[in-house]
Amino acid sequence: MANIKTIGVVGAGAMGSGIAIVMATNGYKVILRDIKEEYVQTGLDRISKFMDNSIKRGKLTEEGKQEVLNRITATTSLQDMKDVDLVIEVVIEDMDIKQQVFKELDEIVREDVVLATNTSSMSITEIASVVKNPSRVAGMHFFNPAQIMKLVEVIRGLETSDETVETLRQVAESAKKEVVEVKKDVPGFIVNRIMIPQFIEAIKVLEEGIASKEDIDKAMRYGLNHPMGAFELQDYAGVDIGYFVMEYFQKEFADNRWAPPLLMKNMMRAGRNGKKAGKGFYDYE
Repeated sequence: MANIKTIGVVGAGAMGSGIAIVMATNGYKVILRDIKEEYVQTGLDRISKFMDNSIKRGKLTEEGKQEVLNRITATTSLQDMKDVDLVIEVVIEDMDIKQQVFKELDEIVREDVVLATNTSSMSITEIASVVKNPSRVAGMHFFNPAQIMKLVEVIRGLETSDETVETLRQVAESAKKEVVEVKKDVPGFIVNRIMIPQFIEAIKVLEEGIASKEDIDKAMRYGLNHPMGAFELQDYAGVDIGYFVMEYFQKEFADNRWAPPLLMKNMMRAGRNGKKAGKGFYDYE
């Protein structure tokens, strides 16, 4: 593995701050960047709150918290990534925005620095197409909350090198994560490729009046031994995220089987009209 000591995390939202905790807890220095000071501060507050809860549960000491915080430097300037040894991009799931971030990073970081994206579904090859050397770009998909969930998907783009994949594998394993390699750049990788059809079918079962959302979730918890049912999980992750992933799958696969069900479309329409914005399945009767 390359001599990686400092990791840049671009995006200080829930996922970005979680990844920052993971890396700083495991001895890496972290440069945490977002576009506004308020976003950066919210990320830092989220990190501090998580560690305070860990202290209450006896999992962390106050001294340990301070050690982790001392390893994290917050910034609003992408230029502060110039000396990092690895970058993990964790911005919004929008291809144009991701490509703009990678274009800028390509001009800032050293030529040997791996550029990873935390996208949950989007094409690694397309993201990598804007940099001069796409062999150093790969997916490094953490799961929410990153500081709790053990899995990391490492995803190859069409031109991703073996060295890039191995670097990300070793970094993830050094952070005590379980790693799976996605050998082909396909929408949704492994987990979302399997999970999204479950979401779609659960919504259709609800739409068709076969069972209530409560009983569907109970069936998945106790019949499939899932820790959360489909509707609980969608509400936790954000219904809008699942909706956009379904739309992306429908477009990329050119297959209407991946289309968001009508109930989900109507929930999104209500949110866009300013009604029940941000609500989940359990907020509707």
